[in-house]
Parts: sequence; structure tokens; C-alpha cells
Amino acid sequence: MQRKDEKKILGKLPPDLLLQGVLRYSGAERTDVAVGAGLGEDAAVIQWPDTPYLVAASDPVVGATAGAGRLLVHINANDVACKGADPAWLVVTLIIPSDDGVPMIERIMSEVHETCSELGTAVVGGHTELTDRYDRPVIVGTMLGPSRRLLSADRIEKGDLLLVTGHAGLEGMSILAHDRPDLLSCLNASELDEVRSWQGDLSVVREARLLRDHARYMHDPTEGGLEGGLLEIRNACGLGIALDMDAIPVSPLTRRAAKALGFDPLHLISSGMLVAVVPPDEAEKARARLGEEGIASSIIGRFMEPRGTCRTDMHEELWGILARERV
Repeated sequence: MQRKDEKKILGKLPPDLLLQGVLRYSGAERTDVAVGAGLGEDAAVIQWPDTPYLVAASDPVVGATAGAGRLLVHINANDVACKGADPAWLVVTLIIPSDDGVPMIERIMSEVHETCSELGTAVVGGHTELTDRYDRPVIVGTMLGPSRRLLSADRIEKGDLLLVTGHAGLEGMSILAHDRPDLLSCLNASELDEVRSWQGDLSVVREARLLRDHARYMHDPTEGGLEGGLLEIRNACGLGIALDMDAIPVSPLTRRAAKALGFDPLHLISSGMLVAVVPPDEAEKARARLGEEGIASSIIGRFMEPRGTCRTDMHEELWGILARERV
């Protein structure tokens, strides 16, 4: 927070604060960044790799809290990785209430830097300003990455299989464990700690890298959960899906919480769960490759001719749960 005796800063940060609180958090060092983020540099210059596709994704985080910088990187990196690309270059825009000041900017950027360093991603530019027009932070990331393959929903064929990693509702459960542990009295202290640790499982970049040579399409089911993600896939490809409900991975802790609170875990936000569409002759090779890296996977369904009207239920369970009164 800004001290009362400090002069309020509005608009773009002055150069000394920009150097101190933003530009030194540049993520991974990459040799393909010819001109990165810097004073007086209005755009980055990337030495283009020998790959046929550029994949781009952009998502915001609104109302930043602890871990928001890390989340910003993961949600954008996941989207790029699901298209077969390596998340290589990130542009970050920070619009921060002036009362929160430079300390919040630096905290978010340090989280961004740490997470990008883990993924091999360079922070190559963006925009940072303090404002008195908003009382909640808004941060936006744009991730770019090169890809050798084109993964698209229109390539899905009848008979293809649905392969998943992770487990349904893991992100939503992690948020509940951090923000509303009072609602999770059905879990003991060690179980609650385990669910909180799922916050470290939100990236699917490693899994996507292992699967991209076997898959026709990949998807990171976020808001609306696994069921919402499958609905998006069905609408995009025009095929139906025969699901094996017993094969869908759901943690026993999530099942217990769902029973106690009365929610559907398949509609709970599920970043960290990867859905891949693979041809039947690639499924075992794909699963073996994941298994070699210690990553569990399941085949949960098969694509088929559509039957009847496709459901349009995209609701997200988390928001209603978070709105409940304190226990």
C-alpha cells in the first residue's frame, strides 16, 4: 500500500520505478529475443524460428490476489500449449489502483518472472500504469509460441478417443481450500492441505508437449469444468461423444466435498486437467509416453455421430459456492 506521505503516482510509471518494479522481471533468457522489454522500447523484436505456425492466446486475471501473476502465466501458457506450441513470449499489461501502488506491481511481476522462468518463457513487453479509476487490479497476458503442427477441432473424426490427464475440478477445489476453507469441514486438516497443494498443478504445458505429436486437438477445460469443455468440443467439431462416466478421474476429496456441498464436480473450474483427442491407433503410444514421465491418464470417451440436441449447459459451480454465507 502507498504511504500517506508519498506522492500519488498516476499513469505510466516513471523510469526508476519501471526499472525496479517491472523490467527486471523478464522471465527466462531466450536467445531468440533480439529486443525485449526496456525503457524506450515500444515493441519486442523476435528472431523467428523455423516453424510454420505462430500460436497466440490472451486471457486476463481480474481482482488480483496472491498468486495472480502465477495464474496469469499458467492460463495463457496452457492455451498456447494446447495448440501444440511452446509458450515462448509473454506480453503483460498491468492496470493497478493507485492506492495499491508499486508494491502490488512488483509482487505480481515477481510471480510472473518466477513462473515464466520455470516454463522457459521470456517476458518481452507490455504496459504498466497506476490509476484512480478502478478499485480492483486488472492484469492481462498475451502469450505467443511457435508450433510445428496444426491442432484444430475440425480435424476430429468419428471414432477418435478422448484422453484426459489430471482430475475434474482440481482448480475449483484449490480455490475453495484457499479462500473458503470454512465450507470444507468434510475434510480434515491434512486433506485440506493436500487440496491447497493442487494450486501447483494448474499447468498442462508438460503434458501437452508430450501429447502434441499424437493428438488431433487439445483443450484446457477452465470455467464450466470438464463438462463445459466437452460441450465446447462437441459444438466445435459437430460430433457427439459417448462418455464412460466411470472412467472420468475425480479425486475422492472432491467427491466428498461435492456430496457435502451439493455441487457437480464436472462443472467445477478445472485448469490443470488436459483433454486430448487422439486417433485410436495413437492412444496407447500417447498413454505410454505420459506414463514414462509419471503422468496418469484415462480414456473417457469416443467420438460418434451426434444424437439428438446437444446440451448447452455451461454453468460454473464455483461462483455460487463462493457466494454462500460464512460457516
